[in-house]
Amino acid sequence: MSDTVSEDQSSRGINPIAFIRENMTLLPVPAFPSIKLYAAHAGSGLRRLLEEDEDGDPSPPYWAYVWGGGAALVSHIQSNPQIVAGKRVFDLGAGSGIVGIAAAQNGAKEVVAAEIDPMGLAALQLNASANGVILRVTGGDVTLGPAPDVDLVLVGDLFYAPKLAEQVSAFLSRCIFAGVEVLVGDPFRAHLPVGRLQLIAEYDVADFGDARGSSGTRSGVFRFLA
Repeated sequence: MSDTVSEDQSSRGINPIAFIRENMTLLPVPAFPSIKLYAAHAGSGLRRLLEEDEDGDPSPPYWAYVWGGGAALVSHIQSNPQIVAGKRVFDLGAGSGIVGIAAAQNGAKEVVAAEIDPMGLAALQLNASANGVILRVTGGDVTLGPAPDVDLVLVGDLFYAPKLAEQVSAFLSRCIFAGVEVLVGDPFRAHLPVGRLQLIAEYDVADFGDARGSSGTRSGVFRFLA
């Protein structure tokens, strides 16, 4: 269950691995200095990668940033490493890989990182290597398939659009039916299925779009319920 991004693979006429190495900077994450990521900066040229979302609006390259839900999950994992220790973990919509990296650093037996964007797949490989951890990377839309053979699914920031929220919820329901535990990190976005969630922790964390000097965004960690 692995998709690698070769040096000559590109979905937009751009070499994903070369683009990230040449245009982004490997830095410790301010709130989580034990994790290093290839970070966007003013000269990264990420506008070249913009695509339209399902509503026709420009959608940023999600893998290039740390989002509130993922940051909440990382905070929760670092404070409670027993959540992932010794477990097979599936990071759904992995983006930069920060959640999967945190799981691997805190004793997960295995981490599978699922990401649909080819640029994100490249970022996952580069970020995992930079942190000295192994992520089994898989592409394609896994939410259309069966539950993965794992112990724990971690989901950060996937409830930002109605159709996606519905599709992800259906996939997570299959995971629960298969006996897989599911934890969701999210800053209480509009399409969060609150009726299916049990809040277990809250954190004030940085979210993409926060104003400079902001004290953070309230984000929750939830258990997804049957």
